[in-house]
Amino acid sequence: MTPQTTPRALTDNPFTLGVASGDPLPDSVVLWTRLAPLPYEVGNGLPADGAVDVQWELASDESFRQVVQRGTVPAPAADNHTVHLDVRGLAPAATYWYRFRAGQWFSPVGRTRTAPAPDASVTGGARFGLLSCQQYDEGYYTALAHLAAEDLDAVFFVGDYIYENAINAQAGARNYTDRPLPDFFAHWTWNLDDYRLRYALGKSDPDLQAAHAAHPWYVTWDDHEVENNYAGDISQNNDPVDVFRARRAAAYRAYWENMPLREACRPNGPDALLYRRFQYGRLAQFDILDTRQYRSDQAYGDGWQYPGPETDDPARTLTGDEQERWLLDGFRASTARWNVIPQQVAFSRRKNTTADRSTLSMDAWDGYPASRERVLAGVRQAGIANLAVLSGDVHVHYAMDIKEDWDDPGSRTLGVEVVGTSVSSGFDGDERPDDWNLMLAANPHMKYYDGRRGYAVVSLDDTHLQADYRTLTGVLTPGAPVSTAARFVSEAGAPGFSAA
Repeated sequence: MTPQTTPRALTDNPFTLGVASGDPLPDSVVLWTRLAPLPYEVGNGLPADGAVDVQWELASDESFRQVVQRGTVPAPAADNHTVHLDVRGLAPAATYWYRFRAGQWFSPVGRTRTAPAPDASVTGGARFGLLSCQQYDEGYYTALAHLAAEDLDAVFFVGDYIYENAINAQAGARNYTDRPLPDFFAHWTWNLDDYRLRYALGKSDPDLQAAHAAHPWYVTWDDHEVENNYAGDISQNNDPVDVFRARRAAAYRAYWENMPLREACRPNGPDALLYRRFQYGRLAQFDILDTRQYRSDQAYGDGWQYPGPETDDPARTLTGDEQERWLLDGFRASTARWNVIPQQVAFSRRKNTTADRSTLSMDAWDGYPASRERVLAGVRQAGIANLAVLSGDVHVHYAMDIKEDWDDPGSRTLGVEVVGTSVSSGFDGDERPDDWNLMLAANPHMKYYDGRRGYAVVSLDDTHLQADYRTLTGVLTPGAPVSTAARFVSEAGAPGFSAA
């Protein structure tokens, strides 16, 4: 029998990292918390073995007068004292509130929402947040405070939840002078303790806690959850494969521990099944991708390079063969009004010169053109009329049309791509970066480009998709206001963005 820690022995508040919910189904949602009375210490200030019993409640009202379910669940030391509670038997399209208790301590209250029934019409449509790239030492998470106040059904986080870089005592741009960080953070993440503590640092941010408590999240990773621009088993610095796989195993384990994910996503060493599919009534099908774990190595390096024979090799893949088959099979079986692909890196072509031949990003889908063409061929063959790709990674807002022929602006538009800017990565950013005019001239399918921090809100109904691009005045000091910098619409059955 697993030894238990008596909750009454908790002399300090263990709910320092908040609560979260995620991966909502019509009858189920995952509830998450992590017990950490000492969040910046290895082991969270709790015993190194056994488990702590945690009570939980789920109610249909915020005051918890109408408790729907309650129980007790262990927070095992082996899982860094995290809880991943898969609550079942819930009503579809319903809002619930939840909380945890350990000893005398209550967690913050979280709000969550289940998905509609598979055959349901989603009257009034649905609204989703799009987030990515929150580097702790490059700015405050003010965007997340604003997102917490939005009226949303769920949030898509598409990568770079943490960064692996060393962080000084002043937390970089946050300039902590009155409460410096422990020296532990002043080195790059390599082992399990490193990654666990890096999540504790990020999750200690009150704005991130608020955003998790306000909405259920669908999450996927990109590269910085492990190491910048890694590709499968190949590290950016070409470390020995066994060394890098050990690092990847630690990173994947810490990721699962700290995200509201089901047991099916628990890693097995350096491998984890993170791509997954969700139905949102008859309105949408979400195919959430993992474009890091299975990809071929970047051609000609991982920066902006001229494409060549290696780039065009049809054997190269961004998704891996198995995930690609899963995606195309999902297209063929889909009966949803909208097919939505939340994923990591820019899908549409991005030239950085108006010349016929241009350098392209080898780390994005541009570096894997055959892989992208197979996906688009699957879209055409399945007769998908309303395709939307949701992306992050590049720390800017883009609105882009997905073209059948990237060299012919008049060719058929197969869908639209919403690229959301970063939460904080890249510091304040500029409304019009230095290459603003050039990028828009070189890419006629690019309808919008903004380099400031923020997030996007994507609204869907039976008639159209709407992308609202929210931006902040800055992230170097907390509390900046947010505004809607642009709004673009794509009509159902007639894909292509137009300003609204």
